[in-house]
Amino acid sequence: MKRRNFLTQSAGALAAVTMLPACASQQNTTGNAAAEKPTFQKGDGMNYAPQGKSRPVVKPGEFVFAAAHFDHGHINGMASGLTEAGGTLKWLFDDKPQNAGALAALRKKYPAAKVARSLDEILDDKEVTFVAAAAIPNLRGPIGCRVINAGKDYFTDKTPFTEIAQLDDAKAAVAQKKRKYMVYFSERLHTESGMYATDLIESGAIGKVVHVLGLGPHRLNKKSRPAWFFKRKEYGGILCDIGSHQFEQFLTYAGATDATVAHSAIANYNNPETPELEDFGEATLVGNNGVSNYVRVDWFTPDGLSVWGDGRIFIIGTKGSIELRKYVDVAREKVGDQVYLTDDKGEHHFNVVGKVGYRFFGELILDCLNRTEKAMTQAHAFKAAELCLKAQSQAVWLTKQKQG
Repeated sequence: MKRRNFLTQSAGALAAVTMLPACASQQNTTGNAAAEKPTFQKGDGMNYAPQGKSRPVVKPGEFVFAAAHFDHGHINGMASGLTEAGGTLKWLFDDKPQNAGALAALRKKYPAAKVARSLDEILDDKEVTFVAAAAIPNLRGPIGCRVINAGKDYFTDKTPFTEIAQLDDAKAAVAQKKRKYMVYFSERLHTESGMYATDLIESGAIGKVVHVLGLGPHRLNKKSRPAWFFKRKEYGGILCDIGSHQFEQFLTYAGATDATVAHSAIANYNNPETPELEDFGEATLVGNNGVSNYVRVDWFTPDGLSVWGDGRIFIIGTKGSIELRKYVDVAREKVGDQVYLTDDKGEHHFNVVGKVGYRFFGELILDCLNRTEKAMTQAHAFKAAELCLKAQSQAVWLTKQKQG
């Protein structure tokens, strides 16, 4: 759905909802059907891949891309989002034995895609203009520079970098080749509640934003995790990894273009057998427009929760507040994308499952074709990455152990 059309519809919906009685917060606007079919799997979030409606913005063959390096299951969400928006997946590539299962699953889902013998085979194909990848985090930056230097746009899973030097290299490559280095910040871009909140704020629903609180708990589920997940050099640290989602959301909802990391901390509270794992992280930021932010991420989702994490966002404005219950409404509904809005007119509840869609992918495709920046600016993507790297590097340890 085009952004302008959606904003118009959102404004109309907002005008209508402000006339509802205070008990509107208790109403489920989609009925029981959505609640009977949970949106997200219990698991551990490694294979997060929401299925949206087909909303092509291009004709078959107009936007040809490849998918490579399947170390994280987010590649499934990245590929599905692009193909739902009309992208043509031509190549698949991963030469690691441990990722053979992921490759086989993608071949089954996209039978028209060919398996490349090497990344070079993809980069040499002039028809391919875009490469999506979900490599081990510390390899994402170097792979991205390789793709961009070959003259193609790059789309990586979060976190896009594990060191500032990688960010600097990517900035230089982008400046020289004029290609895109985009990031799959799925907690906003691939949730309908996250995108709906973006539009509510832009429409002035809660006035000027003054504070954003982001909570990103995840289920650890150690047996399902690859070896790199427990190596600090490879995954980058908890604030750098899953914390990257929160910094991107803060910049977006706050309308900030930069921020200062006032405080950050990390810990390993409950996993001494994997000493390089950080199972808790927090940070406090102040935007260059004065908006404050608190972030907390952890690996303490209990097995009793029906999804892999009770991700929530709280946004306070001068005229109201918004709460997002992204993946579950605990003990009420096993379906996410619940939006709670309070304003001068009352309390309002929106269940936005199936109402918003995932427009980022279509906008990204058109940005690549038209060399525009509607989906996300390059400066925004790089700034979110920079903040998570700074928060990670400045973090103090709350527990005794410390890695070098």
